[in-house]
Amino acid sequence: MNTSNAIHPVLSEKSILFPVIILAGLGIIMVYSASSAISMQAHNTVFYYMQKQAFFFVMSLGVMFVAASFPYQFYKPMAYLILAASILLLGLVMVPALNVKAGGAHRWIRLFGITFQPSELAKLSLIVFMAYSLSKKQAMIKQFSVGFIPHLFVFSLFAVLIVFQPDLGTVAVMGIITWTMMFIAGVKVIHLLFPVPFLMPALYFLVYKVDYRKERILAFLNPWADPYDTGYQITHSLKAFGSGGVLGKGLGLGMQKMHYLPEPHTDFIFSIIGEELGLIGVLSVFTLYGVLIWKGLKIARTTRDHFACILAFGLTTYLATQMIINTGVALGVLPTKGLTLPFISYGGTSLIVNMLAVGMLMNIGAQTRNG
Repeated sequence: MNTSNAIHPVLSEKSILFPVIILAGLGIIMVYSASSAISMQAHNTVFYYMQKQAFFFVMSLGVMFVAASFPYQFYKPMAYLILAASILLLGLVMVPALNVKAGGAHRWIRLFGITFQPSELAKLSLIVFMAYSLSKKQAMIKQFSVGFIPHLFVFSLFAVLIVFQPDLGTVAVMGIITWTMMFIAGVKVIHLLFPVPFLMPALYFLVYKVDYRKERILAFLNPWADPYDTGYQITHSLKAFGSGGVLGKGLGLGMQKMHYLPEPHTDFIFSIIGEELGLIGVLSVFTLYGVLIWKGLKIARTTRDHFACILAFGLTTYLATQMIINTGVALGVLPTKGLTLPFISYGGTSLIVNMLAVGMLMNIGAQTRNG
């Protein structure tokens, strides 16, 4: 790319920039609305979470700009280093002196006064490694020992470290990303299906042998059977959408955030959007995500570089999967998982990593456009 004459990638990829800015801006507004009650109770101000989210947004814009400025080829020689760093950080989550426990899980660590979630960074590092490894092995990608086994091993290493946090939702997202990227790269379908017979027993022990996960599955199948206990989250989420109607109750006028719906500013912020902005707001959010995903897939299809193609597909799959799972949980069509809604849910690590992914996608798109 001729950087002396080309427009900066952030400005040249307006079809990515605009939806992301609108979604993130909506996120700040909805974090304020959804968190006002719990913010006042916990911090004696309604602005606590909104102010932090606005700060995270400014930081993430800088991260996106820097990532868009770096040629995506930069990540190739860094793939193994990035992978090793993520594995190290996931290992540090197991250190009691460093981890931060919340909601019964220890998914965060505090280093040098900064608290962040290593599993969010792990998703991106897995995408970069997979893109590099799969593109490098194109000549032998059909071989089971070359195209499938090494990538299964890396995913399994991440999965084991994250399951112990515990965070089965993130493992599911990373599994979808890994298998999608292998499929796009040309790994044989029969090889991709190889783990299926082993997956059923693993899911049995990870889900039905763990009480709270089993309860989530049963609540998903029939949330109204126990609306005051196991089905509490899903029923209140559905009540939020139902009471919102077509136009919504109005910004700030929702009731489910008033200590009824758990985590209204993080996992279930989409429910608050449905209640306060109605069907129009829900469809608008889906449209913005649709534009972003369509653009990401278009970039992946049009680039001639194998590494860039697989990387763009991985980044787009990551954003799409997070969105589908979060909204699916809120709408009651998927079992409850603690995953954030990209660009909208409260959380610094997730927002910064989302923006980093977008910046990388912008650079691939700009280089593809400029030859």
